[in-house]
Amino acid sequence: MILVTGATGHVGSELVRRLAAAGEPVRAMTRRPAEARFPAGAEAVYGDAADPESLAPAFAGVDGAFLMSAQAVGTAPEPTHDLALAEAAQRAGVRRVVKLSTLDGGTGDDPIARWQRTAEAAVTDPARGFAWTLLRPGRFMSNVLQWAGQLRAGDEVAIPFADRPAASIDPADLAEIAALALSTGEHTGAVHELSGPQSLTPAEELALLGEVLGRGLRVHSVPIEAARAGMSRYGFPPEVVDAIMRRTLDGDQGSEVLPTVEKVLGRPARTFAQWARAHAGEFPRA
Repeated sequence: MILVTGATGHVGSELVRRLAAAGEPVRAMTRRPAEARFPAGAEAVYGDAADPESLAPAFAGVDGAFLMSAQAVGTAPEPTHDLALAEAAQRAGVRRVVKLSTLDGGTGDDPIARWQRTAEAAVTDPARGFAWTLLRPGRFMSNVLQWAGQLRAGDEVAIPFADRPAASIDPADLAEIAALALSTGEHTGAVHELSGPQSLTPAEELALLGEVLGRGLRVHSVPIEAARAGMSRYGFPPEVVDAIMRRTLDGDQGSEVLPTVEKVLGRPARTFAQWARAHAGEFPRA
């Protein structure tokens, strides 16, 4: 049995579909199993990393697990959700673990790096006894789904850092790699730094999305201070906001096109245009 945490998320939902289609026994963990819609063959189960006592039933009888956490950096002294998931997996005797991390993992010494180092170590610590694989992607192509609400109101989208390029990745590519690692064990001990095949700015992604939808879409640039205020409202503490701003404005992290997807899957990574065509139905046409 393979457990997928974050099973309704961008990567988790793709992974559940892929595993179920391949006939793998798969359990999909979510905080709202009664509301979730999973493919035939997938077992929905309640679990919440913020409620560690809920995790034992979800992990019972599991051989492999896909672990991810949406806990925002700095909202606790350490990544308590990652630690709780790893602890539950160890107690259940899970052998194979794929951890969804972030590009560059814990490289550096800012609050984001320290958080990610602790999160990864929860899985890679030899005392856990896991056969582990780390996936380190940058920006997801699916992040643009957050534009859908604005596109219902008109053709202009407010985007912070609209001119900052990134080699965004299709979550379906991440799910395919995760499925390989969980079902074959061929990637044990691998740390996969991952990207898509093109480095595009959000403004360029918006233009490509507009072509797919047949709409002339425009960027409304968000001032830096407004972007900072938005992060604070989201709940990031000041030192984390400062770290995000430094990483965004002073570096080019995430813009490099990496060869990992093609090396692992034997085919090119999916382009943003391919992603947009596949998900066009999730955006208003006019």
